Amino acid sequence: MKKHIVFIPVLLILIFSCTEVNGPIERQISLDDKIGQMLLVGFRGLSVSDGDQIVRDIKLGRIGGVVLYDRDVALGSDVRNIQSPGQLKSLITSLQNSAQIPLFVAIDQEGGKVNRLKTKYGFPASVSQQYLGTLNNPDSTKYYADRTAKTLFDLGINLNFSPVVDVNVNPKSPAIGAVERSFSADPQIVSDNAQIVINSHHQKNILTSLKHFPGHGSAASDSHLGFTDVTSTWQSLELEPYQNLINNNYQDFVMTAHIFNANLDPEYPATLSKKIMTGILREQLNFKGVIITDDMGMGAITSQFGLETAVEKSIEAGVDILLFANNLNYDEHIAEKVIKIVKSLIADGKISANRINESYKRIIALKKKYNLF
Repeated sequence: MKKHIVFIPVLLILIFSCTEVNGPIERQISLDDKIGQMLLVGFRGLSVSDGDQIVRDIKLGRIGGVVLYDRDVALGSDVRNIQSPGQLKSLITSLQNSAQIPLFVAIDQEGGKVNRLKTKYGFPASVSQQYLGTLNNPDSTKYYADRTAKTLFDLGINLNFSPVVDVNVNPKSPAIGAVERSFSADPQIVSDNAQIVINSHHQKNILTSLKHFPGHGSAASDSHLGFTDVTSTWQSLELEPYQNLINNNYQDFVMTAHIFNANLDPEYPATLSKKIMTGILREQLNFKGVIITDDMGMGAITSQFGLETAVEKSIEAGVDILLFANNLNYDEHIAEKVIKIVKSLIADGKISANRINESYKRIIALKKKYNLF
């Protein structure tokens, strides 16, 4: 009799802690929870408590991940989420402890000018991707990639929005070449160095994200600020790093670019384009991982589309996660608003529940693959 008393609770724990995508947890997850997994948001605070909106959103399953910044652009302040290694690790632990499904904890730690973990906060120095691509020395790239991956691992960050695989078609491109974010104008050098960065992160069980699809390196303007048209400058070679890495079994994240290319889609920018996201990335390049948008608060989206249209078209395009960095402009209730919009779109028949299920399954599968549970 005592054996049965011990066995039954253990069995129940095993059953209800199951994280198989098609297992018992799938049947317990609500539509709101599934939509929540499709949202990754930024927030304010060097620490959090139960009364904070970000904690309430996490506990209620409204978001599947967070993104960390050292600077608050909307406030023009250097106080946001990052102050020191100890403080940041404590913040991340508090966030994860609030989550029933583990969070993606993301950061843009490319190195060089896109560097959230600065030496002034007590973190190791970094170098730009352009510096590494110019050297094109595998040992040098691996040295810095290993150091970045170890730093992220020690903090509890499990997703780096890196490497940038934009080809340096236009060295003066304000968002890419001019700020030294591209490894090279040679797609093979881009691919080779990006693979080293990916390998270093994977050795520490950290996810990476290629960006910005289908290529931002030829742009003459900055999509952070407004409409960015690459119709006359984009080259097909900008797809080569994606194809090379996917052919080498890369299936983590790909981040979209908010660029417009009438030759690829005469109506929508890449983030909102089914022709680009599904037609090229999914079908032509055979990417089966998770597609995440660049910040939906950037000018290239906000200046051209309303929130509801942007949400609808990006999900319809095949995007799995909508990124709201909450930094260029701030709305602490953005997760709640977007879930309401998506549910309304489903009710109106503009988005199918099955489309949500597809993204949810990809997200959970990736969280399982990297042992986030």
